[in-house]
Amino acid sequence: MNNTVSDKKTDLPLDAGMLDGLPDPVFLVDQNLVIVDSNRAVRNLLGPEALGDTLANSLDSADVAAAIEASLSGMPGTRQEVFLPYPIARNYEFIVWRLPDLTSPGPAWAMVALHDVTAAKKADQMRADFVANVSHEMRSPLSSLLGFIETLRGPARDDPEATERFLGIMEAEAQRMTRLINDLLALSKVETEEHIRPEKVMKLRTVLDQVTATQSVRAKERRMKINLQYPKDLPEVIGEADELTQVFQNLMANAINYGRPESEIRVDITPERSIPGTEDSAVAISVINQGEGIPESEIPRLTERFYRADKGRSRKMGGTGLGLAIVKHIVARHRGHLEIASIPGKETSFTVYLPQSDA
Repeated sequence: MNNTVSDKKTDLPLDAGMLDGLPDPVFLVDQNLVIVDSNRAVRNLLGPEALGDTLANSLDSADVAAAIEASLSGMPGTRQEVFLPYPIARNYEFIVWRLPDLTSPGPAWAMVALHDVTAAKKADQMRADFVANVSHEMRSPLSSLLGFIETLRGPARDDPEATERFLGIMEAEAQRMTRLINDLLALSKVETEEHIRPEKVMKLRTVLDQVTATQSVRAKERRMKINLQYPKDLPEVIGEADELTQVFQNLMANAINYGRPESEIRVDITPERSIPGTEDSAVAISVINQGEGIPESEIPRLTERFYRADKGRSRKMGGTGLGLAIVKHIVARHRGHLEIASIPGKETSFTVYLPQSDA
């Protein structure tokens, strides 16, 4: 902690300097709720001017102040959670306990430790949202299946035409659930392994040729063409072929689903000096379609799980709302970068930057 506090520093009930190594903010207050000492984490959080200032000016939390006053009055130490909007909105768990005054009897000091739980709370909320979304996505096809089964056992029992029609719808709903489960499993796997960087050196052209051949069949159904352009000397990249196949399958499928019929989908590959935000050399692969485009306000949310800019069209196309989330996590695992750009009414591009191999 700071060793330049006033003469009152000599009366502190512990060697406060030892707390500078703690990652969590820890500070001491006196009976007047003045911050009389703090560790480095507090100074980084509240600024050096907080030392010697009142708690109300520095932290402005009625909950923390009340807990400190209770502790100073002789109540046992407490552990609570508090939201602090300043200087950056965060959630903290804080602990308050009293320290004896060495010069007079009775509790005269309070020590406060703050532990940032923002990430944990966000993760809990994300899990809750995820479960709610999965339940919602599964409920619709399940309800449809149950309804059609009931109809086939009842009113449509002896109606071959209705039976054939309903079985087709039931098959489509079952396939929708299968796609959802497969995408959930894929997303779970890549999130689990996201911290493990791939080490294999691979030829990107093999993956792109395979995906283009597969997706060209779907493109022809909408009278679209996929135009794949390679540079003369395409560098090898570091990556997992199966995962990158899924990335470009998802991106090309999106381009087909949301592109204008009878238009061209371009796949441009260019070597780049670096991945944005790093110094690693890269290969950039852009999948560009001609179509309605995406409003700028929607772009930051496109890679969220279950987020759909056009909900009705996505479901009609058989989308699960997880494709771009899978792309984002696979690209992150490869230590690459994903950029999305769109000109409404004209085109949309998804660009994946992958690290080049040094070999």
